[in-house]
Amino acid sequence: MVYLLYYGADFLAGLFLCNCIPHLVAGLRGELFPTPFAKPPGKGDSSALVNCLWGTANLLIGSWLLSYGSFSVGLNYSTPAFFAGFSLIGLFLSRHFAAVREAKGR
Repeated sequence: MVYLLYYGADFLAGLFLCNCIPHLVAGLRGELFPTPFAKPPGKGDSSALVNCLWGTANLLIGSWLLSYGSFSVGLNYSTPAFFAGFSLIGLFLSRHFAAVREAKGR
């Protein structure tokens, strides 16, 4: 049972660490990018500062979850759990942000 918590932490770490990438990149480049704090949430643009802070928060949470779990790269259950979370949110975010950009005419 305890192992399921570790694998869940590895999965969530993948989610948070993948989500930190676009926000940190947008923030460091000084670009506007959607965040949950924009109006409407997830569709409106937030400032570069908000994106940098949101990306950093995701990085910290993901790193903490990764240290909590039993993650180690190799042939084990934690590696696929991490990459499943990373891939799942990556696929979702790519479709979501593509739709947001298309709606804005970019």
